[in-house]
Amino acid sequence: MRHFVAIFTFSFLLANFVTAQTPRNQNSSDIYHAVQKLNFLGTALYIAAHPDDENTRLISYLANNVHARTGYLSLTRGDGGQNLIGSELRELLGVLRTQELLAARRVDGGEQFFTRANDFGYSKHPKETLRIWDKSTILGDVVTTIRKFKPDVIINRFDHRSPGSTHGHHTASAMLSVEAFDMANDPNAFPERLKSTELWQPQRLFFNTSWWFYGSQEKFEKADKSKLLNVDVGVFYPTLGKSNNEIASLASSQHLCQGFGRITSRGSQPEYVELLKGDLPKDKNNLFEGINTTWSRIEGGEAIGALLNKVEQNFNFKNPAIHLSDLTKAYNLLQQVSNEHWKNLKSEELKTIIAAITGLHLQAFVNNASSNPGEVVSVNIEALNRSENNILLESVVINGQFIADTSSELKENVMVKSTTEFTIPKNTNFTSPYWLLENGTLGTYKVTNKDLIGLPETPRAFNATFNLAFEGVNIPITASIVYKYAQPDKGEIYRPFEIVPEATASFSDKVIIFANDTPKEIPVTIKAHKDNVSGLVQFCYDNEWNVDKETKEFSIAKKGDEQTVFFTLSPPKSENESYISPIIKLNGAEITKELVTIDYDHVPTQTILLPSEAKVVRLNIEKVGEHIGYIMGAGDAVPTSLEQIGYNVHQIDPNDISENTLEKYDAVVLGIRAYNVVKELSFKQKYILDYVKNGGNVIVQYNTAGRWNNQFENIAPYDLQISRDRVTNENSEVAIIAKNHSLVNYPNKISEDDFNGWVQERGLYFPNKWSKEFTPILQMKDEGESLKKGSLLIAPYGEGNYIYTGLSFFRELPAGVPGAYKLFSNMLSVGKDKLENKDQIKG
Repeated sequence: MRHFVAIFTFSFLLANFVTAQTPRNQNSSDIYHAVQKLNFLGTALYIAAHPDDENTRLISYLANNVHARTGYLSLTRGDGGQNLIGSELRELLGVLRTQELLAARRVDGGEQFFTRANDFGYSKHPKETLRIWDKSTILGDVVTTIRKFKPDVIINRFDHRSPGSTHGHHTASAMLSVEAFDMANDPNAFPERLKSTELWQPQRLFFNTSWWFYGSQEKFEKADKSKLLNVDVGVFYPTLGKSNNEIASLASSQHLCQGFGRITSRGSQPEYVELLKGDLPKDKNNLFEGINTTWSRIEGGEAIGALLNKVEQNFNFKNPAIHLSDLTKAYNLLQQVSNEHWKNLKSEELKTIIAAITGLHLQAFVNNASSNPGEVVSVNIEALNRSENNILLESVVINGQFIADTSSELKENVMVKSTTEFTIPKNTNFTSPYWLLENGTLGTYKVTNKDLIGLPETPRAFNATFNLAFEGVNIPITASIVYKYAQPDKGEIYRPFEIVPEATASFSDKVIIFANDTPKEIPVTIKAHKDNVSGLVQFCYDNEWNVDKETKEFSIAKKGDEQTVFFTLSPPKSENESYISPIIKLNGAEITKELVTIDYDHVPTQTILLPSEAKVVRLNIEKVGEHIGYIMGAGDAVPTSLEQIGYNVHQIDPNDISENTLEKYDAVVLGIRAYNVVKELSFKQKYILDYVKNGGNVIVQYNTAGRWNNQFENIAPYDLQISRDRVTNENSEVAIIAKNHSLVNYPNKISEDDFNGWVQERGLYFPNKWSKEFTPILQMKDEGESLKKGSLLIAPYGEGNYIYTGLSFFRELPAGVPGAYKLFSNMLSVGKDKLENKDQIKG
């Protein structure tokens, strides 16, 4: 075999294939299921706001029972939420949740789409949401998705008629869907987007309702159901060996960073949809009733349908390869139809089925996960035909470039292996999520390449097309590059093949706090992404700061190795906030990015290039105490932030807590949602409260109301009722109502100005009822709402103090908000001021 200048991979998946996962071998039942979907020409689009909003039961039912092409349009990527499994927040969390959605779709058989909307955090009203998102931009994205996907049926997860009753993003997603339903077929609506799409009119728009939206089961039973359709989504699929609810539960459980792993449900379950637009089906158990979903839908389709329906009706489970002749004839006929939409979709489905019935295995893999533009890469190639059919590999094309014209017969079950090399073009773009390539706004990502809008992820840089002949019928199969390796404890593993810069630089801390004017050594870590990398790293800083030397040399011999150089940074005398960044100067190029990797077992490894920078903050801050015990909850960066201002933070394993083990700490802090996610605390609560009683200081950060499964009668020493109260506007006015309390006076004087510059929100899940022992320190509210006084509460207990706070310190400290640091330092210092009890005035 000739040397190729490309690498390629192919594998068949019933849903969407992702190169980062081990290829799944398909059995005859899986192939038959794919044939059933091949013979249904109908499309449904589910629309909501966030990852985890989708109803996986209904998506799976439509994809696997109805056999419709089914998609989920999530307006955001969930960037504004929390992370229960790691430290990724904001844009990195959005990348992780994107992959969890794709993992869910691989399970339930759906497809995934997005708009450019940024999940900026909780919103109480769709007016605020649409203002921050820029309604026109996101509405245009919804319209474009409908025009491209061409759904016959659209289903909204939320009710567009109830603004202010739920998350503003939820209602806004439904409102935009209702508008887009008609606009998609209006030539005057977003005409500039018609260059890459065409007009389309969906037939029906539904709202996926339930008793919950009616307030109770009783109200739902009495409600007018004349416009409601009802389907049983609990059906069992004998060919798959699973019920629909089992598939849906597994799909939903892919949202691990949101704690959605759940027990599988089984059995009959009704699902309701309310007709909002379009004609009401006569059969109220069939969302597609009256819509032509057969091959006769397209001109020239009847002959194709005759062949493919025969395959379905007479499917040979023992030897599905017997259907190759009919399938290839259908493929040839399909190439002659004028309807490009269905031709392209069904051609890809047919290719996948043809490859599956012949047991075709085509794969090319490299020995490294990444490479650089201009680099020569060695490729291992495998090709295998596991059927009696005559299959010929005629040529290989990579990204439209002709690579090899050798004809190779793929004999039954004879593996063909070879090794070749190719050169990556120097103009190849680096691998990174396309929506993070440029700076956007608070509510909207900026995407210059309009063809990418809506896609779940950036298309792979290289795709190989194999021009194959199946018993004389020419069929091209295209697939992506893959990196394949093995781990002793996991076996064979697949990862995406990434294109990265020759080197990247990063700071270990994204926020660096100077509690005084003492200089600090700032480490800059350079990582090599090729062998023998040498150059300069330049330290960029604001002119009010000073550095010992602006450039330093580095030299790294091996790919993957790192070198750290240190710059001594001196802060100004007065308080100041600024940014620093490194620039790598290498072979005449300047690299300003850092490389971040997200690596979890349940999703493909992600490579993200972000601007390399750190925030530096000069604070005039005082603190009392040295040693802080920290019990991690759902994951946050607060411990690292506290170390920045000079505390020694000791992470506590809850299993190690026993009588008197906490006494050595000046304060003990519980991380966000600790009582929700750390089961051991139910056995250790007594010791935590005893620590307070004996003179300790405990700070409990926010927990989600009612989600500790009745393990605790109360998480506080006194009555405390956590609600869903929150203040979402980070600029909302804050008033200090306990002005003489030591918490806002010692060791730092706290004023209303210390709440300037907060990010995303003030706080969440504030208590709304508490016993008289608690003192509320602050009050705040969102526009049009009543004052909330539960954001920061303190109560003496025995000789110590118990503090509960819903303020979002887990966002503010990593963002380097000066006032948040001062206030947290005061919380840690409570009880250290001998005059506290004299000065304390109940608020």
